[in-house]
Amino acid sequence: MDINSEESEKSKGKRTTQHQGQRETMRQFKYLILGLFPFIFSLASSPLYAAPKIEHWLTDNGARVYFVPAPDLPMIDIQITFDAGSARDEAKKGIAHLTNSLLDEGAGKLNADQIAEQFENLGAEFGTGSYRDMSIMTLRSLTDPALLTPALKLFALTVNQPTFPVESFERNQKQTIIAIQSQLQSPRSMINKAFFKALYGDHPYSAPSLGFEESVTALTREDVIKHYQHYYVAKNAVVAIVGDVNRSAAEAIATQITQGLEAGQAAPTIAPPAALEKGIVINIEHPSTQTHISIGQLGVTRDDPDLFALHVGNHILGGSGLVSRISEEIREKRGLAYSAYSFFSPMRVAGPFMMGLQTRNDQSSDAIEVMFATLKAFIENGATTAELEAAKRNITGGFPLRIASNSKILGFLGNIGFYNLPLDYLDSYNARINAVTLEQIKEAFKRRVHPNKMVTVTVGATPPAVKAATGFE
Repeated sequence: MDINSEESEKSKGKRTTQHQGQRETMRQFKYLILGLFPFIFSLASSPLYAAPKIEHWLTDNGARVYFVPAPDLPMIDIQITFDAGSARDEAKKGIAHLTNSLLDEGAGKLNADQIAEQFENLGAEFGTGSYRDMSIMTLRSLTDPALLTPALKLFALTVNQPTFPVESFERNQKQTIIAIQSQLQSPRSMINKAFFKALYGDHPYSAPSLGFEESVTALTREDVIKHYQHYYVAKNAVVAIVGDVNRSAAEAIATQITQGLEAGQAAPTIAPPAALEKGIVINIEHPSTQTHISIGQLGVTRDDPDLFALHVGNHILGGSGLVSRISEEIREKRGLAYSAYSFFSPMRVAGPFMMGLQTRNDQSSDAIEVMFATLKAFIENGATTAELEAAKRNITGGFPLRIASNSKILGFLGNIGFYNLPLDYLDSYNARINAVTLEQIKEAFKRRVHPNKMVTVTVGATPPAVKAATGFE
């Protein structure tokens, strides 16, 4: 997993709509972008390559705005990020997800069907999403005033005046409960829930973003309204804008879509989670021929000083696909799994460092032993010069493709604003990767990664074999 990606548990995917009359135009723009990919990739090693420059300001009511002009295509992408993810659920687990899922179910005098139809007629795409750290609302539109002006008006309505209809609340509540129930049969969901609970204990990150069946059942429409009123406020919002508009127009857009929000206050700081004192093994019996395995501990925050050293080191350890150390030992040498990986998932407070794979039940203990042995060897001996050079080339060479579209830049802007990263983050990214040394990787892994204090969760394996493989009691 990419170190810049969002935490993995997304509780609601985007709902998008497009009018048939505009769809062909949007498709042509997509083909144009795809046609530019070879050219963009060639810039990776070019001294002329430069990341987009980011402009930043505050609206009158305190929303933070991040803007990158992109005049090449007549399109605009907007994302509003609220510090209103499931880490803010407190005792009402699932409230952040449910609130976010209802934002397009009614606004002003419009119902859900009318909102969807109007976005569709404008060829605009509207979306929402809820995660542990954040909740988002997005809009994509062509910049033709005949389309953009009404699209912005409709988007502002959904941001500022959601009505949370009773029937929509009840339907989404039931749908969420059904989703939670279905996850009880999914090994991947089972292992994620057990892993986060064991790693984070009573910390807000421990609960799944969807919540639990009993907690969601107890939620009321009034709970949703209170959550919205408390967290969907200007000083708790980051607005990211990328597109074919100038600074003056971007300022007007940011004001238009946030001026109906109460100023409010930024959400309070979340306390850091406590690190484990010893290793933990959790076995969940499941009737399958495959065992799912997750191993990990607390990792890093988005602004951690060790972030780049750990990112480059993990690229070598288990983040670079089939050429990583873990893949070489697990897949190539022993054939224990088709895929084996490791990643850091940086968050507002320490996100997880995770290693994982899926293997036959009778191979689970062998796979776990190899995973731990590979990690310990990497911590003890570090990387080689050849591995470091290859990792740097791979990461920096692929970076232009990661900002090759407005939507990708938008995601970076949202994270830069939400996590208070420096405005030159994109411009300095490759330089910071290239500055990482073998000594920094070895020192950071020795200081931050502790094999004897890992959570090991399996779904499908027998407890005695797993405990013997980890060495934990």
